[in-house]
Amino acid sequence: MNSIVEISKNSKIVIPGAAGLVGQNLIVFLKKAGYNNLVAIDKHKHNTKMLAELHPDITVIEADLAEKGDWQASLENANMIIMLQAQIGGLTLEPFIRNNVTSTENIIHSAKQYKVPYIVHISSSVLESEADDFYTQTKEQQEELVINSGIAHCILRPTLMFGWFDRKHLGWLSRFMAKIPIFPIPSHGRFMRQPLYVGDFCNMIISAMHKQPQNEVYNITGREKIDYVDIIKGIKKTLGLRTWIMHIPYWLFWTLLKIYAIFDRDPPFTTSQLQALVIKEEFELIPWWDIFEIEPTPFDQALKETYLDETYSKYVLKF
Repeated sequence: MNSIVEISKNSKIVIPGAAGLVGQNLIVFLKKAGYNNLVAIDKHKHNTKMLAELHPDITVIEADLAEKGDWQASLENANMIIMLQAQIGGLTLEPFIRNNVTSTENIIHSAKQYKVPYIVHISSSVLESEADDFYTQTKEQQEELVINSGIAHCILRPTLMFGWFDRKHLGWLSRFMAKIPIFPIPSHGRFMRQPLYVGDFCNMIISAMHKQPQNEVYNITGREKIDYVDIIKGIKKTLGLRTWIMHIPYWLFWTLLKIYAIFDRDPPFTTSQLQALVIKEEFELIPWWDIFEIEPTPFDQALKETYLDETYSKYVLKF
């Protein structure tokens, strides 16, 4: 029977994949809560440098987790690992294997070596969808590695998130809307989504650190069901934009994205994402606000916190 590890403000918390959307936000929330012994590891040069500049009072290590190296010694005397690293996009299988599977094998090997007692692993809601791609396949393998590690853990599977540092999704849409006089919406735009505010998710992670559910998996979905067109209108209202929202036929929207992709090898919004947008998909909603004892942030308030914050709303991660 696994026992609860007492976590204090001085506990050593190691965060692999810390320079991404969740990690950048999580470190802000952890520091606000008083945690002062944080070790952040990531390989993305620009985003890791940004993290180090924003937080000179924590340990930031730039390292490729798929390669064995000095970073592994940072797990010595660690009280907990919050595992965030993930390859989300790409055209070939190899980077997904490296960053979702091999990196996890290395982390778990070192966690066993240094007897780290608990892991909070951030997975993805795609494991509950019908998707079958490199991302889904390797995230499934990653989960299995954590489950079979013999280390006490909990797994959180969030849906689409938004918040500070968002380089894609709502973050990109908001920046795009601010630059153009007309914002196109495919078809009627009534495509239901369940966006999850990363601030709420960070509070869930912190709660999980203390509650330490024993080998449990939680599907975490945004509490409010909101149509895509209403998300866009909410962003427009929050930012005080005068952009005209125009509905155009799906085929025309698809064609414009296809043309855009000719000039941008890594477009922020693709035809495949458009196809995914219009598919009706509803994820299970569990009462995570009760399970983790946190107060959910209403969507309108979350938009204000995301886009109007004077400190962090101006920062954007690179791909």
